[in-house]
Amino acid sequence: MMALEKNIQPFDHKIWLASPTMHGDELKWIHDAFDKNWITTAGENVNECEKLLAEHIGCRYAVGLSCGTAALHLAIKLAGERLYGQPKPNEGTLRGHRVFCADMTFDATINGVAYEDGEAVFIDTERDTWNMDPAALEKAFEIYPDVKLVIIVHLYGTPAKMDELRAVCDKHGALIVEDAAESLGATYKGRQTGVFGDYGAISFNGNKIITGSSGGMFLTDSREDADKVRKWSTQSREAAPWYQHEEIGYNYRISNIIAGVVRGQMPYLNEHIALKKAIYERYREGLKGLPVSMNPYDAVNSEPNFWLSCMMIDKDAMCRQVRDEKEALYIRESGKSCPTEILETLARYNAEGRPVWKPMHMQPIYRTNPFVTVEGNGRGRTNAYIRGSGIDVGADIFRRGLCLPSDNKMTEEQQDRIIEIIHRCFL
Repeated sequence: MMALEKNIQPFDHKIWLASPTMHGDELKWIHDAFDKNWITTAGENVNECEKLLAEHIGCRYAVGLSCGTAALHLAIKLAGERLYGQPKPNEGTLRGHRVFCADMTFDATINGVAYEDGEAVFIDTERDTWNMDPAALEKAFEIYPDVKLVIIVHLYGTPAKMDELRAVCDKHGALIVEDAAESLGATYKGRQTGVFGDYGAISFNGNKIITGSSGGMFLTDSREDADKVRKWSTQSREAAPWYQHEEIGYNYRISNIIAGVVRGQMPYLNEHIALKKAIYERYREGLKGLPVSMNPYDAVNSEPNFWLSCMMIDKDAMCRQVRDEKEALYIRESGKSCPTEILETLARYNAEGRPVWKPMHMQPIYRTNPFVTVEGNGRGRTNAYIRGSGIDVGADIFRRGLCLPSDNKMTEEQQDRIIEIIHRCFL
């Protein structure tokens, strides 16, 4: 046991990484659904939720779905059909084509490519925002010039370098699926994330900045595309008096109950963002003097929603740490620490942190997929490699980074105690 355990008491209730923050208005719309007996995947909550999200984000159409993963899947499916035509009944729309994908993300971003029989090619991360590196993307097009679809993520609510990424995609005639699951309310050059791609997706998972417990939205400016996704999400029923099906469909529509929760949450989005930003700023101030840095963002062009506050330990301040597929070990060293030590220590005090997303190219299920990076993070030489040499930015961030408790119900006093625990890990 470390010395800090002698004078810091565990929290009397768990401090979560991020949990739902409810206000009571959600119940109003849930009861409304009960009173009107719209306990189904249709109703006023669904309609109003789609309208609210489209208006807030600045797109023409939002289609409510069961989760963000469903939104991503149907966006990828739609892009594949647009690029390669309608597939045979037992084939996906990508049927063997490659797709450039953000490497540092949750696997839900990528799995839709596999659902549609495509092959993900992972593009390394850049250090300025922890998102897809435009230089690595450009190099990937040199290696795989036939690719016509790119999936971009705004990690932890921090906007990617959309102008640069869009310019590369436009140069090569590629469509963009924009995964804004974590970034609702974040802006890039004054515009909401979710509108920079050809198709967008957001999530209302229980830990997101606005939650419905589950749920998601597909975003588009095309009525035809919105109607197509809406049809697919309701088992692809045709306009016939009987159940007529001419293509594969899915049970992906959002529940009127879930939409009621989201409807009640939406008026509080800006309040939630302000609370999350305050948490980020308190961490940044409180961790000054330690050999760490916070997850970065482009303060000139973007305003994150600060969904999760993360930090990365300086290279020379890392104690020895090893990880296998499911476990990690470290050796304590004076003046140094590592994500494993900090996370295990926080857990002993009843506070939840997490490692940052393990890059997709390191995941067992995707280890044979191509991976493209550039030396010098695109600022110097641009010698791309598929595997085996050079700088791997995502793996480095995974090795040294962690997500801090970021629950917006956490008090300042509780956060101060978390900051003190982190300080003492470096003693």
